[in-house]
This record gives sequence, structure tokens and C-alpha cells, in this order.
Amino acid sequence: MRTSLALRNILRLSALTVGFAVSSAALSQEWPARPISLVVPFPSGGTTDVLARALGDQLSKNLGQPVIVENRPGAGATVGADYVAKAKPDGYTLLMGAVHHTIATSVYKKLPYSFQKDLAPVATVAMVPNVLVINAARTPAKNVAELVALAKKSPTEFAYGSNGNGTAQHLIGTQFQAVTGAPLLHVPYKGSGPLTTDLLGGQVTMSFDTLTTVLPHIKAGKLKALAVTTAKRSSVLPDVPTLEESGLKGFDIGTWFGVLAPAATPKPIVSRLSAEIVKIVRSQDFQQRMLAAGAEPMAGTSDEFARRINDETVKFAKLVKDGKVAIE
Repeated sequence: MRTSLALRNILRLSALTVGFAVSSAALSQEWPARPISLVVPFPSGGTTDVLARALGDQLSKNLGQPVIVENRPGAGATVGADYVAKAKPDGYTLLMGAVHHTIATSVYKKLPYSFQKDLAPVATVAMVPNVLVINAARTPAKNVAELVALAKKSPTEFAYGSNGNGTAQHLIGTQFQAVTGAPLLHVPYKGSGPLTTDLLGGQVTMSFDTLTTVLPHIKAGKLKALAVTTAKRSSVLPDVPTLEESGLKGFDIGTWFGVLAPAATPKPIVSRLSAEIVKIVRSQDFQQRMLAAGAEPMAGTSDEFARRINDETVKFAKLVKDGKVAIE
């Protein structure tokens, strides 16, 4: 009796497995049959939004279906990530993820999703240097040393803005304070768009924002770039030194961007998406478009993306612990 029951359970499980495989294969063959939503976890106007729209335009042409950018900002990019993590895994809801998500894993004590378990890496798109900028008209500092000296003289007047708690900008600011001893006030925003508006208006003194967002204002002379936060200088701003060259040791943080899908998305869909995105990022037209915006194109497969996420989750966990950054 027990043997018969066990056999029936095995057969039932096998049937379910085969049925899932067949339905998954059928879904993959039909995909995409309708518009795709690319979720940006920040407001419009920031780097993530700019890159998502550029990628979406080309992806729409390649796939023959509209790719609609959907902004879902909040909580250091975790609101949008949670939405995609819990979406139906059918290839129609994707996330334009960024380095902030690997930081949030350590910064937030409780997250409603697991970035590494609930989301599947599809492909990387670009790496964007972060740059320390100040309002050129309101802050007279010509370099990092002068900025630090001014901050120490007037500690209540110096605030740096970030595009949210637990983001790369927040972590860079924390590390900057620890290394320089500058008493800065952290002001978190929901994204780079509103942050830049306030920086231009003088509500905050400085930021460590992505180059794509602030480059037009640097070129216009409204913002002054003092240093980039990556190990190498930006090809777009070759005369701007790194923080390392400015005397601050241990800085090498840039902001990468990539596409992710809900974890249970059929592998054939993930593989096709990955191949299409890599092809787009390697195209001369897309690369020229990215370089003009201050972004370094970075084509990476789903496996390469997964390794980057694993490595940087470990890296930022240490920086978060050393900086004693935590959010309830």
C-alpha cells in the first residue's frame, strides 16, 4: 500500500515537472508577444532612467515589442527591486538594476526580498564613474583639500546629497567623511533628478553623483568637478583627478548598471535577453551614445553579471560594516 502511494506521488511529481517544462518551453517560444516593462527604481531624469530609456529604445526594435520604462523609486532603489522580485516570472517585467542593490543587501537590516535569490542577472549595460561635484557659484573650493578645509571651518553649512539611503553615493560620502574627518551632513533623495535640482539651487553643498547626471551641468559651468571616485580618471573628464590622486587612499567605487529578471524566469528567455542586450551594448551606435553621456559601455553575460554581484556584495558588506552604516 505504501509502495503504491509512493509510486503515485512520484508519477504525480513527474507529471507536474514535465508539465512545467512544456509550459515553460511554450512560453519561451511565444515570448515576447506583448509589451515589456523595464522598471527603474529611481525617478525620471537620473542615470538609471537615462540608460534604461536608451537600452529600451534599441531593445524594442530588436524584439519587435515596446519596452516601457516604469519608474518605481523609493528606499534606496529597493522598492523597485522588490516589485520585480515578486512579479510574474514570464519575461515581461524586468529591473534596471545598479550597484546600489548590492550595497542595500548589507545596509538594510530587513529587506522584503533577496537580491541574489529572487532576481536573475540577465546582462550588464554600463559602468559610470561617480564624481565629487560642488555648486560652482556657491562654494569656492578649487580642489578636494580646499573643500575639506572649508567643511571643517563651517561644519553646519556642508551637506552632501545622495540618491537615497544605502546607495553608492551614500556609501562614498560615509567613506569620504571617515578618511578626511570632514563633518558632513547626509541628505538622502529619491533619485539623482531631485538631488541635482537642489544642488544647483544651493540646498546642498556637494554630491558624489554619477557622471551621466552631472556632466551637462559641469560643461555648462554650473557644477565644478573636483575628483572622480574610481581608480582611474574618466575619459570624458581627463583633467579631473581621482580621489586617490587627491590624497585620499582606498577609493575605487563606480556605479554599474544591468538588467535583471524575476528568479524563476525561463532560462531560454533569460538567455535570449542576455544575447540581445550584449549585442546592443557592443554596437557602435550604443557605445557612442553612452560615451557621450559619460558612461562606459560594459557588455556582460548573465554568468559574468552573477559573478560581479557576488563579488561586490562581499566587498560592500565590509565597507558597510567598517563605516557602521545601517538602516532599519
